[in-house]
Amino acid sequence: MRTIRLRAALPALAGAALLTGTLLDVPAEAAGGVKIHHVWFDSPGPDNRSNKSLNGEWVQIRNTGGSAVSLKGWVLKDASNHRYVFPNVKIGAGKYMKIHTGSGKDTASDKYQGRRAYVWNNDKDTATLTKASGAKVWSCSWTTRDPSDKYC
Repeated sequence: MRTIRLRAALPALAGAALLTGTLLDVPAEAAGGVKIHHVWFDSPGPDNRSNKSLNGEWVQIRNTGGSAVSLKGWVLKDASNHRYVFPNVKIGAGKYMKIHTGSGKDTASDKYQGRRAYVWNNDKDTATLTKASGAKVWSCSWTTRDPSDKYC
């Protein structure tokens, strides 16, 4: 009889453990993480492909968590799969980082893709941030030019 009671109790215990694990994971995710914060998809001025104009379009990410996050191998891409792969960098707790389209000198708060053409479409596009594993972290879409930027 004892074996039968144990068999009957095991699914209930496993369900309770799973539910408890799920409930414990939610506050950690709610506490923060890396997300796309702001996209400036239509650089100011004429679209003349100058480096200044190219760097006028950017995606800003934000770490809303309480500790630094390694971005090594993470990918920022558009709907056409233009990809920027993050080098071995970290984004600090509560910090912001802009990823510019053109060329420049990387700093802790600004990274440069080194492109000679625009990435983000003015009429509609989607910026997607994924981990190195390919797991989607965040995305932000827009469908209009007015205004020329979007908070996500």
